[in-house]
Amino acid sequence: MPRHVAIIMDGNNRWAKLKGLSGPAGHRAGVEAVRGVLRACRDQGVEVLTLFAFSSENWGRPRREVRALLALLLIYLRNEVRQLHKDGVRLRFIGQRERFSERLQRRMLQAEQLTEANQAATLVIAVDYGGQWDIAQAARSLAMEVQAGRLQPEAITPEVMAPYLSASDLPPPDLCIRTGGDARISNFMLWQFAYSEFYFTPILWPDFGELEFVRALADYGRRERRFGLRVADKIKIGNSDA
Repeated sequence: MPRHVAIIMDGNNRWAKLKGLSGPAGHRAGVEAVRGVLRACRDQGVEVLTLFAFSSENWGRPRREVRALLALLLIYLRNEVRQLHKDGVRLRFIGQRERFSERLQRRMLQAEQLTEANQAATLVIAVDYGGQWDIAQAARSLAMEVQAGRLQPEAITPEVMAPYLSASDLPPPDLCIRTGGDARISNFMLWQFAYSEFYFTPILWPDFGELEFVRALADYGRRERRFGLRVADKIKIGNSDA
């Protein structure tokens, strides 16, 4: 069972169009899908769920759609956080939240503070997030350390850089699910996906329920994760550990 599942929730607009509804209606339906997947995570023992809710590139969408997305996020925080807290779920946000309104930023901070001690599960919501931005901001922080004389350039390794990345205190995603039929990761968690497994499905996000999530977990369970090693190498390492 994966400890950490990340999901690229794609297909809300297409779902709405197929049903003759507005784009915002598709996004509202997508929130219902989030509830179902969260229940499945609790039932299946998944510790961390990360949702790609709003990418850095989403600012380029039509202004009306952007406003609707941000309004929906605000509504979600107002309506769902108390239940998440009651269920023992810790809520985290990753991304450049500075570009959001002060009201929305305040709601995010309040939600994080309210739920920070919860241990049943962790829900990470990526907002105004991009994988390239994440790596760049980590590199910037390391450059400042070098400039201040606290770090030598030759000392920079992947292990040294990792703590400067978003959600560095959480295990990297074991599985990334993308709904909606596209087989790409769209600038999401580029560093963290180094050895993640991927599951692509044509099902549009509002139709991706608990059953589909369990199917994705079952598919993951049939795979063998070697992390760049051969099977014989893994057996050898396992025997030496014993």
